[in-house]
Amino acid sequence: MAAAMIATHRTRTLAALAALAFFASAQAAPAADPAYADDLSKWRARADASLKRERGWLSIVTRDELSPGTHKFGSAPANQVVLPKALSPAHLGAITVTGDKARLALAPGQQMRTVVKDDAGEEFTTRDLLTGATRLEWVTSGRLSLQFVKREDGKVVVRAADRDSPRRKTFAGRVWYEPKAEFKVPARFVPHAQGATIPIANVRGEISYEKVAGTLEFSVNGQKMSLDALDDEGDLFIIFRDGTSNSTTYPPGRFLVVEKPKDGNWVVDFNKAFNPPCAVSAYTTCPLPPPQNWLRNDVAAGEKYAGRKS
Repeated sequence: MAAAMIATHRTRTLAALAALAFFASAQAAPAADPAYADDLSKWRARADASLKRERGWLSIVTRDELSPGTHKFGSAPANQVVLPKALSPAHLGAITVTGDKARLALAPGQQMRTVVKDDAGEEFTTRDLLTGATRLEWVTSGRLSLQFVKREDGKVVVRAADRDSPRRKTFAGRVWYEPKAEFKVPARFVPHAQGATIPIANVRGEISYEKVAGTLEFSVNGQKMSLDALDDEGDLFIIFRDGTSNSTTYPPGRFLVVEKPKDGNWVVDFNKAFNPPCAVSAYTTCPLPPPQNWLRNDVAAGEKYAGRKS
């Protein structure tokens, strides 16, 4: 998918993680260090919370792709977008997709609200939706929330979320390796030419060209490694795969966010490697690691894969 695909995952899954404190010291802090262990524990708790929150990935119950045109939606089977009966009346309204926007018009007697910082905003019956790559809009009514994402191919992806989704209540939490000091290491950042891009495939086989910031070079347990990193407003977003992907971690690969250090000393901490949304939800389209980010060595750190998927 194009930039909207990457932005979606960042917006939904990485927004909470990117706001967390990152340790920018060039010296690897021992995993046994109480301060580091406490900070990492809090970071991981917030990673859990990002999944379990209202309108998080565990709450998504449907996903539809809409081509230009008008699409009726509601719980009746005759609709183009069929929603769960517990969340929607038979006919909730219609979405009209054009080349530059998506317009939501509710059926007579129906009302929804915008979502502003996770709270209900203004009430409406007709609305031009925000569907760009950097601003993703939710609208809500009762248990139901709808998200609209505009793709570069002209289609609009509509996701429905259930605030009372049982998966939010029963989710046992992410499964992690024990923290290991050897997987938090100093790194050398080699920037790429401004505007450089690399191809990124997603699980649907679609290719997009994403802005690459540069390459991180480092050593783990005496083994030299390198990873290409996408630009994330100055920070680095890494999609990688390693030897554990065949056994204990998510097979397609994992994500890692590295914040830009204030003192110029980059640090890669694989104890913070985490699974993409596809590891827990069937209603997302995740990017895959580019071939140069397939590490031959095992990176037995960060999040494991428990096989839970809707």
